[in-house]
Amino acid sequence: MTYKHIQKLDAKTDLIILCSKGNLNTLKTFVSVEKIDFEGAFSESQLYYGSNGNRIYALGLGEPKDAVKIDDAFRKLCFNQKKYWKGTIQILADDLTIDQVKKAVVGLEMATYEIGQFKSKKEKQINLNINIFSTKAISNVLEEGRLIGETINRIKALVDAPANHKTPKFLGKWAEDSAKTNNYKCAVLHKKELEMQKFDAVIAVGQGSVNPPVVIVTEYLPKKGGKVDIGLVGKGITFDTGGLSIKSSTNLHYMKSDMGGAAVVLGVVELVAKLKLNINIVGVVASAENAVDSNSYRPGDVINSYSGKTIEIIDTDAEGRLVLADGLSYMIKKFKPAQVIDLATLTGSVVQTLGYSAAGMFTNNKKMAQKMSDIGFDVNERVWQLPLFADFEDDLHSDIADLRNFSGKPIGGAITAAKFLEAFTESHKNWMHLDIAGVSFGDSAYSKMKGASGYGVQLIANYIKSLI
Repeated sequence: MTYKHIQKLDAKTDLIILCSKGNLNTLKTFVSVEKIDFEGAFSESQLYYGSNGNRIYALGLGEPKDAVKIDDAFRKLCFNQKKYWKGTIQILADDLTIDQVKKAVVGLEMATYEIGQFKSKKEKQINLNINIFSTKAISNVLEEGRLIGETINRIKALVDAPANHKTPKFLGKWAEDSAKTNNYKCAVLHKKELEMQKFDAVIAVGQGSVNPPVVIVTEYLPKKGGKVDIGLVGKGITFDTGGLSIKSSTNLHYMKSDMGGAAVVLGVVELVAKLKLNINIVGVVASAENAVDSNSYRPGDVINSYSGKTIEIIDTDAEGRLVLADGLSYMIKKFKPAQVIDLATLTGSVVQTLGYSAAGMFTNNKKMAQKMSDIGFDVNERVWQLPLFADFEDDLHSDIADLRNFSGKPIGGAITAAKFLEAFTESHKNWMHLDIAGVSFGDSAYSKMKGASGYGVQLIANYIKSLI
């Protein structure tokens, strides 16, 4: 879709009118219905017709507390009505703030996502002109909103893709193509490079699969001097059987989504490059397929890692923290970023704790925690801080290695996973771990089966913008 700033409405063109709850004054100037059966509740919509036969959609914005999710209202309206839209549609947006206009565009762009990318008969792509009326200077935010929505759709397509297509090699090719298109650097480390550089934990997780692991390194460094302002590390398990500690078959087909953290990292680096933000950012994705084979790593094995620490394997289904351990060590030792954030669909424990409403946030840096929390509420991609108490370190004790990868206890699983990762951060003072297992993939109003949410792109991109 294309977005244009206009300062004059066309009385013959379809129009969206925005109404806060209980305030229908603007709507009444455009429709001649004596009794308007509409309250303006959040995401409520009603169709009317103007005197020239054009469609007029009333869209409810609800109450002030609903402003953070205005993109959802526009996404729902567009998703449900786009089959009736042709050519051009106008939005009367003069009452929206500039930031709300951007969020509206994000929602509209997200409504164009089609989950059926592998169907033999695909939905026809809509090609609309969205003309947005405002007396404010909004042209720049229209493009920014479009790019954010476009990027979210791209990472959703990655997460929703089946594992027979979305191998570690495929993720690497995706990143290489993105780097060429958007002018940043990308290097994909394959088996020989991984062996030479001793990415032993990544290799161990992937050694049971016919699809070999990779480590993807993306760099966007517009600032002179080369110092890295922020490093992002993503878990890229393209399919997770659980390994020899095999998962139940129930919902196993959804384990194609276990690379949600990697998708956020790839998407954010791409978006930062698209927006040409003046910040140096590096993304590292450690990607493997956790499969069952005669060559699979075993419970009881002791493996090495990039950091040099040895790890006793208690559960091969606790594989995400292993690839992240190598990714974090590599990021911190090689690039020395001022801040490090890793993202992963890491534990079922965080879902038991926070449900599907927020990501688990772990950090010892109070300033980072407060900023990330505030931004999360602002963009409606919430995080909630959980502790990194030293009490949990004993749960990772091993008699035969430096530490073990799983405590075996039925409690505190998200915390012990975070404590495991902390051991590979070189005591970095500005490290944060986000467990996005409950928010990256799940039930959706836009599909009958579970699907990708796109969580994390706006959260991390806005956090990065706050550092500039």
